[in-house]
Amino acid sequence: MANVLVTGGAGYVGSVCCRQLLDQGHSVVVIDDLSAGCREALPNRVGFLHCDIGDRDALSRLLKQYQFEAVFHFAAKALIPESVLNPGIFFDSNVGSGIAMLEVLRAAGVRKFVFSSSAAVYGSPFMIPMVEEHPKNPINAYGETKLIFENVLQWYVKAYHWSVVAFRYFNACGSDGVCGENHNPETHLIPLLLQTAAGDRPFFEIYGGDYDTADGTCLRDFVHVSDIAQAHVRALEVLGDPGFRVYNVGTGISHSIKQICRAVESITRRKLAVKVGARRIGDPPILCASPDKIMRELSWTPNHSSMEEIIESAWRWTNSRSNQLVGEELCEPRAVR
Repeated sequence: MANVLVTGGAGYVGSVCCRQLLDQGHSVVVIDDLSAGCREALPNRVGFLHCDIGDRDALSRLLKQYQFEAVFHFAAKALIPESVLNPGIFFDSNVGSGIAMLEVLRAAGVRKFVFSSSAAVYGSPFMIPMVEEHPKNPINAYGETKLIFENVLQWYVKAYHWSVVAFRYFNACGSDGVCGENHNPETHLIPLLLQTAAGDRPFFEIYGGDYDTADGTCLRDFVHVSDIAQAHVRALEVLGDPGFRVYNVGTGISHSIKQICRAVESITRRKLAVKVGARRIGDPPILCASPDKIMRELSWTPNHSSMEEIIESAWRWTNSRSNQLVGEELCEPRAVR
């Protein structure tokens, strides 16, 4: 079993991954600045340090206290519209602070690293489904920061003989029963639809109904957060010899926006008020991953990523949020001094 340091572990994907690591018998310490995460989402079996990943002194002290076999790096600024309007803070946080963290890890002799990357590194697709070798041409600063950091990690592999796995997520969604999507502001499709179903929004707006698709709306590949976390846990099995491995995390199946609207209506049994507006700049008609490589090399399958299970799990979480943080499992995590 491994001692794993998880950056951004109080966030959506990170906290789900922490629970799966613990279930597999691993030890977990989380660092998070709580700018987007929720401390109460962490199980009490994890160690917790409230700090920024760029705080070299705090991270150095932590690494003297623990012997970590691997680092799972989730911490990042991730709101794509904000990255277009204010790119500087994204490069500062996702790249600048990230490199500061890498240097502290290098000094401590940590060489096994799992990176939470993004399908945003690809930009608009040239081919569908998208394989890992697809050209990279990000259309927003968020995607650019992820691509830059991937390139940085490849140089660490060459120079310092690190073992790195990078996962390019497509659309993370759903709930593991404890944590679900909760962005501020909310920009993701499924939580917006569920907020509309719950009466918290007067209507849902589809951005563009005239795409060259079967029903005129964009198609996207959605993957359950539990399946994404499982991919990270599987990565521990291949973090051995030095090298850089990159994998798409998707299902290979795309759903249109209108299809998802109908699925939400069916599962929630509520009629949605939906309006069709203008296209958003930069939205490609279709995004769909090829998951062949991760299935072949990590024996990974998206067991929870049917659209029905995704929406049902997210809807249950939406309806139970007032009670979800009750119970011993979600008590205060151990503070790391």
